[in-house]
Amino acid sequence: MLDALTLDQMRTFVTVAESGSFRAGAVRLSRVQSAVSHAIANMEAELGVGLFDRSGHRPVLTAEGHALLANARDILLRVDAMRARARGLGEGIELELSLVVDTLFPIETVGLALKEMRGAYPDVSIRLAVLPLGGPLDGLVDRRFTLGITVGEDFRDPAIARRALATVELVAVVAANHPLGLRAGGDVLDNAELADHLQIVLSDQSQRTVGRDYGVLSPQTCRVSSQDTKHAMIRSGLGWGRLPFWQVERDLAEGRLVRMPTAALGRNSQVGAEAYLVHRIDEPLGPAARIFSEALARICAEG
Repeated sequence: MLDALTLDQMRTFVTVAESGSFRAGAVRLSRVQSAVSHAIANMEAELGVGLFDRSGHRPVLTAEGHALLANARDILLRVDAMRARARGLGEGIELELSLVVDTLFPIETVGLALKEMRGAYPDVSIRLAVLPLGGPLDGLVDRRFTLGITVGEDFRDPAIARRALATVELVAVVAANHPLGLRAGGDVLDNAELADHLQIVLSDQSQRTVGRDYGVLSPQTCRVSSQDTKHAMIRSGLGWGRLPFWQVERDLAEGRLVRMPTAALGRNSQVGAEAYLVHRIDEPLGPAARIFSEALARICAEG
C-alpha cells in the first residue's frame, strides 16, 4: 500500500541515488549500511518495483528507479518548503510582503531593499504594484497592501503612519527638438507662453484627486495612465511635463531632453518632493516588513 510509504524512505532513496552506493548514502545519513538497505527494500516492497539493480559492484538505478526519483525529489522539496513555512508562521514571519510604490519613486531602490529582505527570509513571497498619485494611499486604506511608498505632501490619512525616506527631484523637461526645447538657453518663458503648448499629465486611478490638478499650467493636456507613457510622449516631442530626475538623467546628459526654459516650474525647472514609507497604524509590521523598511531607509540615506 502506498499509504505506508514514509518520508524517511524517500529521503534515503534520494540520498543513495545521489551518493552512488548504499555505503556512501549511509555515511551521508549517519546510519549503518544495513539500516539504509532495509529502508530501500521496504520502499521497493511498498511500491512493487525494484529501484536499484544490485547485480553489479555498485547499485544502479533501474528504469523505474529513474522515473520515481524525480517524484521523490519533488515530494521532499514540497515537504521541506512546508516545514520552512510552518517555522515562519511559528515565528510570526509573513507569508507575503505586499508593497505599493508611487510611480515617482526609483523602483530599483525598492528592488535592492527587497533583495535584502529575501536574504533574511527567502520563503516570503512578494507582491509589488506601482501606482501614481493617490493609488498607494488607497491601497493601504483598503488593506490591499501592507506597506507603501508615497511621494509629496498631498496624500495623507490619519490611519496611515509615515516615515520620511528621501527627496525625489522632479524636473520639468521637453524634447530638445520641441519648439520649447529649441528655446532652451534663450529668453525665459512665462506662464502664458507655457500655456500655448501641450502638457503631458499623469492621470490618477484613485478618486482622491477628482476635480483637482497638480502642477497643470496649460489648458492643453494629454492625460496618460503610466509614468513610462508620459516619459515616452515627452521624448517624442509631443509636449512637456515633469518627470523624476532619476528617470530622465540619462536623457538630459545625452541631449534628448532639456530642462524647460522657465522659472515658473522651480529653480532650474526642478523641485523636490519628500518620499515616505507608509503603513497602517493598526497593523504592526512583521519581521520581513521590518527588515525591508530598515534596508530601504539605509539605502536611501546612503544614496
